[in-house]
Amino acid sequence: MNFPLLTVTAAVPAVGAILTAAVPAARRTAAKWLALLFSLATLALAVLVAVRFDPSGDRYQLTESRSWIADFGVRYELGVDGIGVALIALTALLIPFVIAAGWNDADPLETEAANSSFAAGSRWRPTQGFFALILMVEAMVIISFAATDVFLFYIFFEAMLIPMYFLIGGFGDRAHSGSDENAAAQRSYAAVKFLLYNLAGGLIMLAAVIGLYVVAGNFSLQEITAARAAGTLDMATNTERLLFLGFFFAFAVKAPLWPLHTWLPNAMGEATAPVAVLITAVVDKVGTFAMLRFCLGLFPEASKWATPVILVLALISIVYGALVAVGQRDIKRLVAYASISHFGFIIMGIFAMTSQGQSGATLYMVNHGISTAALMLVAGFLISRRGSRLIADYGGVQKVAPVLAGTFLIGGLATLSLPGLAPFVSEFLVLVGTFARYPVVGIIATVGIVLAALYTLVLYQRTMTGPVKEEVRTMPDLRLREVLVVAPLIALLIGLGVYPKPLTEIVNPAVEHTMSDVQQTDPEPEVEAAK
Repeated sequence: MNFPLLTVTAAVPAVGAILTAAVPAARRTAAKWLALLFSLATLALAVLVAVRFDPSGDRYQLTESRSWIADFGVRYELGVDGIGVALIALTALLIPFVIAAGWNDADPLETEAANSSFAAGSRWRPTQGFFALILMVEAMVIISFAATDVFLFYIFFEAMLIPMYFLIGGFGDRAHSGSDENAAAQRSYAAVKFLLYNLAGGLIMLAAVIGLYVVAGNFSLQEITAARAAGTLDMATNTERLLFLGFFFAFAVKAPLWPLHTWLPNAMGEATAPVAVLITAVVDKVGTFAMLRFCLGLFPEASKWATPVILVLALISIVYGALVAVGQRDIKRLVAYASISHFGFIIMGIFAMTSQGQSGATLYMVNHGISTAALMLVAGFLISRRGSRLIADYGGVQKVAPVLAGTFLIGGLATLSLPGLAPFVSEFLVLVGTFARYPVVGIIATVGIVLAALYTLVLYQRTMTGPVKEEVRTMPDLRLREVLVVAPLIALLIGLGVYPKPLTEIVNPAVEHTMSDVQQTDPEPEVEAAK
């Protein structure tokens, strides 16, 4: 039997979560280092997955299959294509930076530490729990990217909501303008809204999963797609469309797609900066990934039927998210609305039904994860120094903290897809792929690029340039730990912007298989015949 590499890759952070949670209360630093070590071990395994994956080989590799709930045809089936490999690598890459950036986020406040009742724990912020929850989310996301059994995917797609709920509601941002009671209420509201929206999507998906089993007789993605290709699976048109809508609704909530997006600004605004990165750079990618793997793979005809409406919703997300970001006064909510705009580009690329669009969408998932992590983590360092998320409370930061301002600028330029940085490649491919089949949609989507430049440069101008405000005059520059968090992300943004070939070589064969699933080919370029 082959070594179960995918299972081990997901099991390592799960074991790390259990051990981190079990560290004695007084040994917070030991818990942090233990969590970081397990995240680095997971990264090493993810690199091994990428090395062992052969882009020219079978569609799904490193496969594992074991009977699980035999009476209902549920199997423990794992396997990765190039898209899954890229997103597992992204997840494993970002988690160590999330842990390092949040090193002190769950430590007790000085007033709590001075409280004689602190040891008793009534107001203790459980450091061990914070890092254990992050590792548990990582384990569940990795399984979601590797699952080829629909029911297995559904279980972890829903289960990851539990640790995320506690990370948002229990470990909120300390930079809150209101009272402690108001801050707690806002965190609770954001966490409950996140949970309810995603649970609603999950319940509708559960009905669709059951319907799929009734029609197909099993939950195996590979068996169902093979049966469809061979013409041995008879699925009525209306049935396929209803099942597609059930799956797509859940993924659109997670993505998030307008108008199902409203939970994201609340969740990112109230969460700590590292948890905000976990939400938008890692967890939300499960939604767009699942659109490629499950919506297009299981329901190709329904996907093409729904494409016009989905493209309109994606366009609204692009323009609406960017417009609202322009008017934001809160730094973290600005990044949240910018992410809604970026997810619109990803979904547009997926449903453009061209190889360039889908390759660009996959690259966008990876590059958006890196660029958002860089920008949000630096923003978190900035906010922790000033104790405010409001843009108006800053000014002249580049004069007192030039390294912080410089890294913030690079993260912002990546967000607006500046040529030479990684997101440009993916956004360009999405627009080219969309324009090839839907030129009007591609033209309208370029409005999002203009607005991205506007909200990014205005944010930098108002926070980093101009006269130095009194409150930021003594602001320290980035410390060594913070530089070590941000520098590798910036290096990746530049490296993948200049040379994206290693990523495209892994992704493109998987995109070709997806195009084959929906029986689509790239449109021929319209070249006027020579006279």
